[in-house]
Amino acid sequence: SPNFRAYSLVDSSQVSTFLISILLIVYGSFRSLNMDFENQDKEKDNSSTTGSFNGNSTNNSIQTIDSTQALFLPIGASVSLLVMFFFFDSVQVVFTICTAVLATIAFAFLLLPMCQYLTRPCSPQNKISFGCCGRFTAAELLSFSLSVMLVLIWVLTGHWLLMDALAMGLCVAMIAFVRLPSLKVSCLLLSGLLIYDVFWVFFSAYIFNSNVMVKVATQPADNPLDVLSRKLHLGPNVGRDVPRLSLPGKLVFPSSTGSHFSMLGIGDIVMPGLLLCFVLRYDNYKKQANSDSCGTPGPGNISGRMQKVSYFHCTLIGYFVGLLTATVASRIHRAAQPALLYLVPFTLLPLLTMAYLKGDLRRMWSEPFHSKSSSSRFLEV
Repeated sequence: SPNFRAYSLVDSSQVSTFLISILLIVYGSFRSLNMDFENQDKEKDNSSTTGSFNGNSTNNSIQTIDSTQALFLPIGASVSLLVMFFFFDSVQVVFTICTAVLATIAFAFLLLPMCQYLTRPCSPQNKISFGCCGRFTAAELLSFSLSVMLVLIWVLTGHWLLMDALAMGLCVAMIAFVRLPSLKVSCLLLSGLLIYDVFWVFFSAYIFNSNVMVKVATQPADNPLDVLSRKLHLGPNVGRDVPRLSLPGKLVFPSSTGSHFSMLGIGDIVMPGLLLCFVLRYDNYKKQANSDSCGTPGPGNISGRMQKVSYFHCTLIGYFVGLLTATVASRIHRAAQPALLYLVPFTLLPLLTMAYLKGDLRRMWSEPFHSKSSSSRFLEV
């Protein structure tokens, strides 16, 4: 019936959004875990050659969010949203250029494993010096060149598929390089962002007479080439036929009929993705701790089957169910929905319940990785 078709749960664009967002979270989490392994190996090498005091030099590129940053992040995001809402015409070119630069670096990071695989048989892994710019391997140069090429094509064409590719690179890079140190910080961050998302989607129209979140997310920006041609008076045929750009702050997929696009903001991927990255690291940490203690069993009131269920799989299933619930709600209400309103409860509540049943809640709540690293460093000194 027509009503059933109008409220069908998913279409091709929504299925694509589901699959891509889950793959990005899984891939970003495992890239983050692999970076931990590489840092541990570098720390061992440094401690064996130059002493243990230099062991933390490999972690300078990783940003860990503390409690204060988690509390003020929604406030900072709200200020940025208002600046984009009121002064978009004034800052759109600067914002577009900054976004393009960040997307270039992030997409190069996304392509790096593939480029390392392609260049391994034909070139050594020696780094090439570029003076003050630093030293880079052939794989890093190849990935950066491909990323620059893709950004240039996106600027010239404005195609949604290229914008999605850049958004994917941003998602993976943020999940890999930003860390949540504890479950307490995770709860503070996600709870604050839930309130932020709900307010700006549901209640901003009562104050600003417009849905601030939707307007900022869907507003296209002027193409920098068009602006440059007008500033330099290059003539009507130079740089004037380039399209306006939809910025890579979201994933968009067209429906099979082409009548609409399914859209998911990268914040709805990255923020739950940081939680999944945290639980994946904790699963690995707990596995190593159990192997060091010769397989000490869990609490006696928990079955062995329950102990085998990982926090990562539990939270990933919760993310999928929350995303599906958000999609159903948007189809029923025929309006944009704050995805974090559904994603945060469906990821945090099962995780907290499982951690309590397994007896890990106290350990996960307050920096479970800090005590191990600090004690081992003290013993080495």
